[in-house]
Amino acid sequence: MNIGSDLAGGFIGTLVLTTMLRGASELGWTRMDLAFMLGTAVTDHRRKAKAVGYVMHFVLGLGFAFVYALCFAAIGRSSWWLGAIFGVLHALFVSTVLVNVMLPVVHPRMATPDTAADEITLIEPPGFLMLNYGRNTFLITLTAHAAYGAIVGAVVKI
Repeated sequence: MNIGSDLAGGFIGTLVLTTMLRGASELGWTRMDLAFMLGTAVTDHRRKAKAVGYVMHFVLGLGFAFVYALCFAAIGRSSWWLGAIFGVLHALFVSTVLVNVMLPVVHPRMATPDTAADEITLIEPPGFLMLNYGRNTFLITLTAHAAYGAIVGAVVKI
């Protein structure tokens, strides 16, 4: 593993992924605001939540680049197409298990099926394949994570 290439791949990949998701939201292709979703897990201040969420996302992106690099090292090779496959698998996990099952349980400001009518929540849960945020959300997430993986796979040197 080469920590410099891992960090570079993670930074560039996360920059592209985040830009794709934010751009899709601004163009009205999805209602998902990833930075807000992440940030509201730690603060109820709406403006601060976005800033905190972007920092969290970049830290996670760098961390996942190291996980990808470990996988590449275990396999004995890295490439853009192998990274893209990892990105697709990553997106499938995120869109089914993470945001549908795990996030509503640990996120203090996300509604759940058990949320009472008198409770105030800031955000709606994404749901399976993030369909609560629009039909395009899963495809956008899948494409952005495939791009992330392809970049990480192309940049990481094992």
